[in-house]
Amino acid sequence: MTASEERNILTDAELAHLGEGTVAYLKEIDSEELRGKFPGMPEIEPGTKLWAVFAADGRPIMLTDARDTALAGVLQNDLTPVSIH
Repeated sequence: MTASEERNILTDAELAHLGEGTVAYLKEIDSEELRGKFPGMPEIEPGTKLWAVFAADGRPIMLTDARDTALAGVLQNDLTPVSIH
């Protein structure tokens, strides 16, 4: 068996659930990105910067105007925060 044959391969389903319930992603987004990420959001002034928190599978969890508030929400739910740039 070669080194490449010895590595563990994740199925698509396993990869989709990786980090589920343990990881949350923080990302600064602007008001233009909100519609695609947070369906049903009301209009927000263009250029407004907000902090979004997403579950490991990409589901939106929360939206706030302060990074500290987003981070506190992640930690209060016993999740590991990861920043997306």
